[in-house]
Amino acid sequence: MKLIDLKNTEKVIITKVSGLIRVRSGFGRRNAFHFLAVIGPGIVVMFADTDAGSVITAAQSGAVWGYKLLLLQLLLIPIVYIVQELAVRLGLVTGKGHGELIREHFGKTWAWLSVSTLVVASLGALITEFAGVAGAGLLFGIPPWLSVGMAVLLLLIVVWTGSYLSVERIAILIGSFELVFLLVAWWARPSPEAMLNGLTRIPWRQPGYMYLTVANIGAVIMPWMVFYHQSAVVDKGLKSKDLRASRRDTALGAIITQLIMIAVLVAVAATIGVHKPGESLNTVQQIADALIPFLGERVGKILFAMGIVGASLVAAIVVSLASAWGLGEVSGYKRSLEHQPRKAPWFYVAYTAMLVIGGIIVVSETNLINLSVAIQVMNAALLPIVLGFLYLLALKALPKPYRLHGIYSVVVGVIVATISILGIYAVISPFF
Repeated sequence: MKLIDLKNTEKVIITKVSGLIRVRSGFGRRNAFHFLAVIGPGIVVMFADTDAGSVITAAQSGAVWGYKLLLLQLLLIPIVYIVQELAVRLGLVTGKGHGELIREHFGKTWAWLSVSTLVVASLGALITEFAGVAGAGLLFGIPPWLSVGMAVLLLLIVVWTGSYLSVERIAILIGSFELVFLLVAWWARPSPEAMLNGLTRIPWRQPGYMYLTVANIGAVIMPWMVFYHQSAVVDKGLKSKDLRASRRDTALGAIITQLIMIAVLVAVAATIGVHKPGESLNTVQQIADALIPFLGERVGKILFAMGIVGASLVAAIVVSLASAWGLGEVSGYKRSLEHQPRKAPWFYVAYTAMLVIGGIIVVSETNLINLSVAIQVMNAALLPIVLGFLYLLALKALPKPYRLHGIYSVVVGVIVATISILGIYAVISPFF
């Protein structure tokens, strides 16, 4: 009978456990570094998602319906993730942008139709963003021509002089200003009881409630997001091996954008929704004028301006790049932030033209209220086209291991169909 050397056995066990811990620790560090290298496109596009128009929509929801649209904001987290994950998957696996895939699988006519409507919708979005910048500037007595002109100049310098990574980092920095809305919501001191009541009592039979429901969906799921996200992961050089990290990036972005929407809704519901329920808030200035008395004159102005300007500028970068990438994908010109302007002139010309035209329209004293209505109709009409192509490409353009299939394919199809029907409803409802 052999005697067991307990001390030696203990050393062996400790050595093996320590080795396993080191291996797992090294694997964890590699995963963390890989995620940090991949993260970016999802965060940027989701910061842009909470643009000036979305802030106005969330504020209007809180003013008119209090917390009754809060549940919708939570439900939109997985929905916006599902839509954007398809764009990421298509970009990583095929190495091609959205417009390029449409041209390849459905022909040039459909590709040009999709990208042309994208450009119109992006221009409309830019008008909204610059109107947000102008509104924030007016809080401090800065005339629109100066605030919008400075914004256009800044955005031109960022893209014309930077690489993809530098543009991405600057966009994240600018977009992070939106997080001040979380602080604004905290200072508004919302009632937990009122929030719970709003989550459980949904007046879904009332037309006004349904209209704002559709508006919130349109504010969160926008056509240019698909084009930008798919092209961004391609321009960044990400591959199919980066899919898991890119999904996490997209999920994190989806949570952040909806937390910001929730913060705006809660801040307005806890203040204006209590003291002046039902008040219409259609412009940035109206929201600021209504919120600032509850937050304090100086601090309220600074925080609100930071949030709106951050939301507007990051969205302006994203929609302009989405159009420049999309046009290049169907026309064939060079389209990468890694190319210097002299090597990809049409890409930078398209980006610049979008910004300049949008800025000129805003400072030309055009009736922005009527124009905003037309923009929302255009976005709603475009959703069925963009989401329809996105779904079909996920079924057709991907190799089998990455293709949509099974129950998840049915779930995605139902979501796309529902959003498309609501988009059509938003277009035709004013006529009935």
